[in-house]
Amino acid sequence: QVQLVESGGGLVQAGGSLRLSCAASGRTCSTYAMGWFRQAPGKERDFVAVISSSSRAASYADSVRGRFTISRDIAKNTVYLQMNSLKPEDTAVYYCAAGPVIARSSSTYDCWGQGTQVTVSS
Repeated sequence: QVQLVESGGGLVQAGGSLRLSCAASGRTCSTYAMGWFRQAPGKERDFVAVISSSSRAASYADSVRGRFTISRDIAKNTVYLQMNSLKPEDTAVYYCAAGPVIARSSSTYDCWGQGTQVTVSS
């Protein structure tokens, strides 16, 4: 079983930055694509960003493009999400996910982390 463990969440003021990390271990789940999703209270889980194993392919939600950057360290089996110019509407639980294809649909991902809270104050 692949385990995904997120870290780096916290409380930040609007305009600030945070860097999330997600470390993967185990082999059962494909980690070709590793992505980030987020879920605000009372809302559905939304796609944020995804990156391929080679880092050659990446995709972002319109709401975060230009502010967030996804990156990956294959040697460490870790994916990062650098979040700059944070807004109160970025407040959510952020989840790391791993799966076999680059996709924006959460249903294509086989493994999920436990989530890390990001709170942006105005």
